[in-house]
Amino acid sequence: MKTEELTDEEIVRKITGGDIDAFGTLVERYEPKLSRYAKRFLFDREDIQDLLQEVFVKAYQNIRSFNLSRRFSPWIYRIAHNEFVNALKRRERMPFTFFDPDLLFPHLAAPETADDLALHNELRTLLDTHLSALDAKYREPLVLFYFEELDYQEIADVLKIPPATVGVRLRRGKALLRSMMHQEA
Repeated sequence: MKTEELTDEEIVRKITGGDIDAFGTLVERYEPKLSRYAKRFLFDREDIQDLLQEVFVKAYQNIRSFNLSRRFSPWIYRIAHNEFVNALKRRERMPFTFFDPDLLFPHLAAPETADDLALHNELRTLLDTHLSALDAKYREPLVLFYFEELDYQEIADVLKIPPATVGVRLRRGKALLRSMMHQEA
């Protein structure tokens, strides 16, 4: 079976068994996802590639500590999360942009028209503005859930908080966004 057809956990098993080339498959799978995740944390796009390289170096160095009975994605997202937070601390600011209006507004049933696309872009800009005003403890679970499509347990693993806290922060974050948007309307 080709490495590309294996699960992340099976690839890790190959890596820890001595097939160091298999790590390249994990990099190919996760570089676009982690890059997208990084862009939501950092304004300085030049730093992203350096940070991603550091994430993959740390993942490779610590691959033997990965528990094969767990899922790989929360493990590597946790490494990325730590790197991004450390980068923000070094800069002493917490910039954050981009949010999907589909979070608060239902999907259109019919194909989008030019007017729908314009409205979608306008809503996205409005949400970007409000999301940046949210405390990081609410922004991070929203991004991990709605953009990175992690479940509550995976988000809990990344943020090192209980799954129940993830649910509370998601609900409060959405409520705060709605409140901010209603105040502006």
